[in-house]
Amino acid sequence: MAARWKLLIALWTVYLVWGSTYLGIKLTVRTLPAFLSAGSRFLLAGSLLALILVLTGRSIRVTRRELTGSALLGISLLGLGVGLVTLAETRIDSSVAAMIAGSVPLQVILLRTLARERVARATRLSVLVGLAGLALIAIPGGEGGASAVGLAIALGASISWSLGSFFGHKLPLPRDGFVAATWEMLSAGFFLLVLGVASGELVTMEPGGFSLESIAAWLYLAVFGTLIAFTAYTWLLRNAPISKVVTHQYVNPLVAIALGALLLDEKITLAVGVGAALIVGSV
Repeated sequence: MAARWKLLIALWTVYLVWGSTYLGIKLTVRTLPAFLSAGSRFLLAGSLLALILVLTGRSIRVTRRELTGSALLGISLLGLGVGLVTLAETRIDSSVAAMIAGSVPLQVILLRTLARERVARATRLSVLVGLAGLALIAIPGGEGGASAVGLAIALGASISWSLGSFFGHKLPLPRDGFVAATWEMLSAGFFLLVLGVASGELVTMEPGGFSLESIAAWLYLAVFGTLIAFTAYTWLLRNAPISKVVTHQYVNPLVAIALGALLLDEKITLAVGVGAALIVGSV
């Protein structure tokens, strides 16, 4: 077990930085295209992590099977899990996106149930409570002005992250977690760039219209949200009890809600507030 102070620093990095990424995404997509901004963010973070590993004498070479496994996990967690959240935030508030993302543990439990794994009755009940919270957020008038399409995209993002979390341990991955994270970021980055070009973002993009605010938010997401926080998360998975690691699912939505209300003037309706409480309380 690592020193307590290292665990605390890593945990609070994931708590605060990942909680703030929903705000960062909202600011980014005000003037930057969703898929291209997310893809370039992961390419930059993955390239920086690869450079750090090489400079510290660690090899980033992997087998073809490990590269395939890393690519599949990276596309599931980051390419679709984060890429679709980025797209969703062009239509919904950052706080709503965070609350839907907070349902990931519930979806993983549901997947375990469908796979006929043994799940305690109390745990199954928590899934029902969390799903009720999601329903409150999604009802007409309860979502703070979000569109049905935006909600569906955000839900798709959370499902992709859940699938990656559930099946990820079955994939052939590099033994070094940081090397795995490098290839996951790079794979997700290339995937999102292709998606951005295919969806026409490159044609409609107007670099002259990029605001300084959006560019600064994009840099924050690349360096802090991806390189630092994702690396901290990878380290925690190998050095902390999983019961501690998953606590970020409680905290991230609360940080996102607070920042959205304070800095973006996002309104928290009664239905959204109750829905958030049900989701966080059931995790």
